[in-house]
Amino acid sequence: MELKRLTEHIWVMPFEKERDRPNLGYVKGEHWSLAVDAGHSEAHVRAFYKLLEKENLPLPGLTVLTHWHWDHTFGMHAVNGLTLANRKTDAYLAEWKNKIAKNGPGEFLALHESIRREYAAETEVIVKQADLVFSGEMTLDPGGCTVRVLQAEAPHTDDSTLVYVDQDKTLFLGDSAGHDFFTGIKRPDLCGKLAETIREINPDICVEGHWIPVPAEDTLADLMGNG
Repeated sequence: MELKRLTEHIWVMPFEKERDRPNLGYVKGEHWSLAVDAGHSEAHVRAFYKLLEKENLPLPGLTVLTHWHWDHTFGMHAVNGLTLANRKTDAYLAEWKNKIAKNGPGEFLALHESIRREYAAETEVIVKQADLVFSGEMTLDPGGCTVRVLQAEAPHTDDSTLVYVDQDKTLFLGDSAGHDFFTGIKRPDLCGKLAETIREINPDICVEGHWIPVPAEDTLADLMGNG
């Protein structure tokens, strides 16, 4: 697997279907760099960092989470620097951290075959809460580019965070445009709300968690067709 350069400031480690690993984003600023999502496990994070080092890119000083789901967050304990999540995401992580500490990882491992592949050979499941939490919206300035981090109503979860790199007109959506993992439902009203948010941001490129980067028009068409 290779790191893909998407724009002037952005690189992406591509998703992988077998272990349900999502795209991991990387934004290089003049002063510091950030990652989008923390990966499925420590092994996922290590593979990502190996690719960054191969390209002589500094490790991220901050990792922003798009939502709480394990494939985007359970590598948090292995990331470099600090992690940032919205308050709802952090609450879900606290719930699963306590659940696994009390009852073991059995319920988590039973959720999907891809999880059992990621955590083969009795790999320890470690859940960490975020170092920093926010509500609503915030703006980050790593130098040379502006990164907006904002909560959004979306069909996939009720804790979605979008990450927009303004100068590169690129929007990281996480899995926000997908159906609800637990119910399989993709509510049309929430699709409409997310589509409205995307139109207001007006990106050229949308990066979803488990798909190739596409023109924003493709993501909007998918949302308005409800998948």
